[in-house]
Amino acid sequence: MACLRSLGMMTTSPNMCKASNFPFGKVAWSRPVSTGARMELSITKPDDWHLHLREGDLLQAVVSHSANQFGRAIVMPNLKPPVTTTDAAMTYRESILKALPSNSDFNPLMTLYLTDKTHPDEIKHARRSGVVFGVKLYPAGATTNSQDGVTDLIANCLPVLKEMIEQNMPLLVHGEATNPMVDIFDREKVFIDTILRPVIEKLPDLKVVMEHITTQDAVRFIESCKEGSVAATVTPQHLVLNRNALFQGGLQPHNFCFPVLKREIHRQALVSAVTSGSNRYFLGTDSAPHERHRKESPCGCAGMYNAPVALSVYAKVFEEAGALDKLEAFTSFNGPDFYGLQRNKSKIKLSKTPWMVPESYTFPSGEIVPMFAGQTLDWYPSAAAIRSI
Repeated sequence: MACLRSLGMMTTSPNMCKASNFPFGKVAWSRPVSTGARMELSITKPDDWHLHLREGDLLQAVVSHSANQFGRAIVMPNLKPPVTTTDAAMTYRESILKALPSNSDFNPLMTLYLTDKTHPDEIKHARRSGVVFGVKLYPAGATTNSQDGVTDLIANCLPVLKEMIEQNMPLLVHGEATNPMVDIFDREKVFIDTILRPVIEKLPDLKVVMEHITTQDAVRFIESCKEGSVAATVTPQHLVLNRNALFQGGLQPHNFCFPVLKREIHRQALVSAVTSGSNRYFLGTDSAPHERHRKESPCGCAGMYNAPVALSVYAKVFEEAGALDKLEAFTSFNGPDFYGLQRNKSKIKLSKTPWMVPESYTFPSGEIVPMFAGQTLDWYPSAAAIRSI
């Protein structure tokens, strides 16, 4: 029986494939919450600047978890087939809107999947559409459904990148080198050194979001770039888990994601970066649902479903860093400011109220295991219907 440490308590589980925690280095997680006066935070409604919603039954199952907590989300285009055109993005957006609860005002911000064959005219069409807000770079083979991605960014996509500058359309980067000779824990650093840095030096006016950064190397790179031109999203899992979480008590498929979890020194660097108050970093969950049987399999899918717990985890990170006063900028201000959009007008409340994450969420085709399944978290987003689908 594995002994697992939750954010709010110690727990045991007979399920060796249950997503697990580990002692978080110097971070003092877990204190009993007083039953007296309850702490509450009121913050501008956040946005999620990196979200996977999938399609079909899976879209229907997960979209409300994001819509109840976030005003907007940058929606990833790596479907089968990928969303490579503006027309496809508009069709996908309509399917998302149809899946939303009837009273929802959630706004999906669409993206295009960059390929070696993307034409500059598609970027013009995307900007005119009013629904596409970024172009996603997946190096071919880097992650789920990335086989149609870019093989050589400068050689094959330079005219497109130049048109993106003209249209003020950000490049959203999955920053991992895919050369099989590169160690999987070094893929982010190698990508920065061999691909991203040369592109930015060649095209200094290109707006870039380096998504789901995982290393101190990425932090140093972001800090070295011109402010307002290059920014980064950071996920909940990369702020609270290091690579030990992949193996704690046995192989943990629900803690497997790309980019893969890194060493503790990198986790600490990310926490320092996001809680510093810098406007270069903003919330991007990279919530990536997969059916349980596709995670717990001989060739398990990469991705963690964190939409139900993301705000709870972010709040805990900022609380433990003594930086709750900086949480709102990270969740609600820095993202829209970078994209040139208005901040949300509405508010949500975060209450210091313990709540238990469901073991799984069921839907017609199967079930999804969320991040920290069955564990107790300290902070509850009171506007979020996260106890059931």
